[in-house]
Amino acid sequence: MAKRAIILLAALLSVSGGCKPGMRRALPVCPGKGTVEAALAVLRSQSEKALPLKSTGTCRLEYYTEAGGKRHKEAFAVRLWLNPPAQICLHGDVALDARGLVLGANEQEFWLSIRPKKISSYWWGLWSKNNKTFNLMLSPQVVLEAVGAAAVDPELAEQGEWTLVNEGPFDVLTRRDANGVTIKKIYVSSCDYRVRRIEYFDEFGRIGVAADLDRYEEVGEGFFVPRSIKVSRYGPGRMRDSAAITLRSAKVTSFSDKQAEILFVRPRPDRFKQVYEVVGGKWIERSQ
Repeated sequence: MAKRAIILLAALLSVSGGCKPGMRRALPVCPGKGTVEAALAVLRSQSEKALPLKSTGTCRLEYYTEAGGKRHKEAFAVRLWLNPPAQICLHGDVALDARGLVLGANEQEFWLSIRPKKISSYWWGLWSKNNKTFNLMLSPQVVLEAVGAAAVDPELAEQGEWTLVNEGPFDVLTRRDANGVTIKKIYVSSCDYRVRRIEYFDEFGRIGVAADLDRYEEVGEGFFVPRSIKVSRYGPGRMRDSAAITLRSAKVTSFSDKQAEILFVRPRPDRFKQVYEVVGGKWIERSQ
C-alpha cells in the first residue's frame, strides 16, 4: 500500500533535473571567496536576515505517469507563508480544493498532504529522525533552503565536511560525509553571492533532487527571495519531470499566535486514506 501511494505521489509531484545549473542568462564572473569559512559566513549572514513573509504565486507541473510514460502538464495557484528560520506553510489549490496540497514545517516536524481522492495521502516526520528529507517531493527542507531561510550550520566548516571550488561564475560548495560521499552541492553566484542552485544527493552519491533559483527580489532590508524556484528530480530513463514555482507579491508580514498555530502546527491527518510517518527516509503506515 505504501509503495503504491508513493508511486501515485511521484506521478503528481516528482521532479527531475540536469547535471549543470540551467541559467536563463549569462552571469558575470568574479573572483569569489577564498575559503570555505568565508563562503559559509556570507550564506549564514544572508539567512539571518530572513524575515516573516507571505506570498502568492503559481506552480506549474510537468510530469510523467508510470503507465506508458506519458507527459502531463498542469498549473495551480499557491500561497506561501514563511516564519524563519524553521516555520513554513504552502497551500496548493489542486483539483478545486484550496488546500488540495499542504506542505508545512516547524522546529520539530514536517508534513505534506494531498487530498484528491485518487491519492488522499498524508506524510509527516520528525526532524530528529530524518537527516535527509529532500526525497519527500516539495520537501519543506528544500523549500526552506530555496527561499533562503535555512541557516548553514556553523560547525560544518570546522568539521571539514565542506570544500570550495570556483567554476566560472560560481563558487561551488560541496559537502561530503565521513566516507567521502557527496551529500550536497550549493552553486553561488560569485558576484552577488545569491544561491542559484542546490543539489541533493542520495546515499550512493548520485544526484536526486535539485532546486534552481532565479529572479531574486529584495523584500526586506538585506533579505532577498527568488521569485522563480524550479525543483527537479532524476527519474528512470532520464525522464525529466519538474515543478516550477513562481512567487509574486511577496511581502514582509507578522503572525499572531492564532495565525501561527493555524499555519505552523501540524494538522491532524483526518479523513485521509493513507497516513505515513517518515523515519530515516522510509515510509511507515500509521493509523490516523
